[in-house]
Amino acid sequence: MATPSTADAPAPLVLLHGFAGTGAMWDGVRAGLAPGLDVRTPDLRGHGTRAGARPVSFAACTRDVLGEAPPRFVLGGYSLGGRVALHVALAAPERVAGLVLVATTAGLDAEQDRAARRDADTALALRIQRDGLAPFAVEWTTQPLFAQDPPHARAAQRADIARSTPEGLAASLRGIGTGEMTPLWDRLGELTMPAHVVVGERDAKFRALGERLAAALPAATLTVVPGAGHGLPREVPGAVAGVLATAVAVPGAP
Repeated sequence: MATPSTADAPAPLVLLHGFAGTGAMWDGVRAGLAPGLDVRTPDLRGHGTRAGARPVSFAACTRDVLGEAPPRFVLGGYSLGGRVALHVALAAPERVAGLVLVATTAGLDAEQDRAARRDADTALALRIQRDGLAPFAVEWTTQPLFAQDPPHARAAQRADIARSTPEGLAASLRGIGTGEMTPLWDRLGELTMPAHVVVGERDAKFRALGERLAAALPAATLTVVPGAGHGLPREVPGAVAGVLATAVAVPGAP
């Protein structure tokens, strides 16, 4: 029997979590992927095992991801992780065989919107540091973005929040919050690798952003998951795993 060539093997997969999550948020997705697939789910700075890493910045997170990733890989990111993934892909497009962007954005266009978001994130950071993780977990998981999540998704999200620290999450808000990000919409045309944009049907805000991302990326497809909201990796891990399985089967990937 012939042995499959390296070029025929699925690409390694690097998955980046959202704000207040950790690499553990991908556990359900990982369970839906093929056994033996090389899947890496690092914690971003300010979160989980990297709660104390400083500075928390897009440049530092990009260096972390590229420093630990295989020479060539498929890169996935959810929400905050998707924004970091765009920075990584723009910094080293030759290493990214494919891109999977889940419920994310390329940034806020207007400076006044970024300033308002910075103010809101600063206020949230102060509340997290003052009150601790438990009250924040209730506030975060019951906001409109997650209010309709099924109980299992909410429980998993709260468990993930408990893996970080108040200081780490506050540093993340101040360093890589949406208001701190220079918008990348004008640079998306540089990302010519195959891209998959995934959004939830009932996540109206990020569905519109996903449509915009898919239109701006040169080789993108858009997947709208029926009945799902913003927390896709926890709500519908099988659907996300299905898109990732397609993405890792990239012709010519290692």
